[in-house]
Amino acid sequence: MTNEEVLAKGLAERIGIEGSRVKHTAKDKEKVVIEKPMSDHKVALEIVLDALVDSNHGAIGSMDEINAVGHRVVHGGEKFARSVVIDDEVMKAIEECAELAPLHNPPNIMGIEACKELMPEVPMVAVFDTAFHQTMPESSYIYPLPYELYEKHGIRKYGFHGTSHKYVANRAVEILGDKMEDVNIVTCHLGNGASLAAVKQGKSIDTSMGFTPLEGLAMGTRSGDIDPAIVPFIMEKEDLSLEEVNNLLNKKSGVLGISGVSSDFRDIEEAAEEGKERAKLALDKFNSRVKKYVGAYSALMGGLDVLVFTAGLGENSPETREAICEGLEFMGIKIDKEKNNVRGKETIVSTEDSKVKVLVVPTNEELMIARDTMELVK
Repeated sequence: MTNEEVLAKGLAERIGIEGSRVKHTAKDKEKVVIEKPMSDHKVALEIVLDALVDSNHGAIGSMDEINAVGHRVVHGGEKFARSVVIDDEVMKAIEECAELAPLHNPPNIMGIEACKELMPEVPMVAVFDTAFHQTMPESSYIYPLPYELYEKHGIRKYGFHGTSHKYVANRAVEILGDKMEDVNIVTCHLGNGASLAAVKQGKSIDTSMGFTPLEGLAMGTRSGDIDPAIVPFIMEKEDLSLEEVNNLLNKKSGVLGISGVSSDFRDIEEAAEEGKERAKLALDKFNSRVKKYVGAYSALMGGLDVLVFTAGLGENSPETREAICEGLEFMGIKIDKEKNNVRGKETIVSTEDSKVKVLVVPTNEELMIARDTMELVK
């Protein structure tokens, strides 16, 4: 952490199913793929830790070199407005938030428990996806439902991707040499899961994901904003249970639902180029929804100074960035086609005379997690 250098990176995938493997790359070494059965997260973490200290492809000499572990936790509810050192009370609170993020918090908990078992003496820190958005004013986070539902069940907008939105907003200001308190920023975290945030003077004042990550943009498989009356209508017409309709909105909708091709934007772009109309429609829907939020958040903040694109699609698709910015010249957004022809690199893609600076900033949630972890355990 002295120079924030990446010593190793990797991915454990297909945990609990056939073909599980760990991809691991240590600094200045060849990438290795370790194919081993992984029945659960504990086994996966054991393989990861073995890889880190392996004499051939490892990154550290021994486990004693690990001073702390930072965990990304998706949902912290209203309990956590910042990162915290994990103790029994924190674990209990994360478990209580599991019903708000049933796909994410349970595996987050498994990861923490596995690390605690494998490294009982090492301090652990939880970094919450929802924390950055805890600065939203009540008018942004409250839903127009009976107020008692908020008081009883915590039904409100929480927002997600907070670690990413915070990192890219801070980094954009550094690149531009501006002061955070002087600028209004819209950050666009665009990937299979996607959200925008309105960052006014360094604070999130609104974001597109809501009570769950289902609200907002049309995503890979998530519907995003729809008329709520559609839900009972579909249930009746298609004879679906609550669980089935929830599954339909979360896993079968979005650009996958419209295109019928894939939830992967690369596949959809390819299909659109081949002339498949529904694939083109899916991209148009996605881009217009992003554009709508950019306009709305600019109005909410009383103007826009910086627009930032990040995450898989935001960083790697010049076509997406161009399509979103097209027609926003009246707001002072002008894209330089040549500068925009870039993938995965930190750069300014707006023209010299663009009133709003448009940037591509690859997100670095791991670095944010590491910084918060070091800060707390020091």
